[in-house]
Order: sequence, then C-alpha cells, then structure tokens
Amino acid sequence: METLVSAVAATLTTAAFIPQALHVIRVKETRAISLFMYVAFAIGVALWFVFGTMIGNWPMIISNAITLVLALAIIAMKLRYG
Repeated sequence: METLVSAVAATLTTAAFIPQALHVIRVKETRAISLFMYVAFAIGVALWFVFGTMIGNWPMIISNAITLVLALAIIAMKLRYG
C-alpha cells in the first residue's frame, strides 16, 4: 500500500511540475521566477531522491530524478537568461 501511495504522489507532483519546466525551457523567459526558490526546490528534490534511494522506493527515486533534472535545467536557464 505504501508503494501505491508513493507512486501516485510521485506521479502527480512530477506531472504538475512538467508543464512549468517545459514552458521555461521553450520560451527561455525566466525573469518572473526566483533563483532562490528553484535552488531550494532542487536541493529538496535531491534530498527526496537520496531518501528514496535509501529506502528503495522506486516511484520516489524515478520521479525525483526526473524532477531534479527539470529543476536543474530551469536553474541553468535562469543563470543564462536572467
């Protein structure tokens, strides 16, 4: 049951983040987003990834890996395009 709950939660949180990430990557417009927020978010996601790895929870590992890549892409865009 725990794996099912984590799979649904992981899917929803990752799916909710994807449109924002794709929009920023597509239009290269980052003035309205906070670098601090995205850095803090990426650190949190990285820690959830580590925790998922520690407990062997594959939905948590996969979803946080995807979200971390997208968050790092947004951070890179923010640093490049301001």
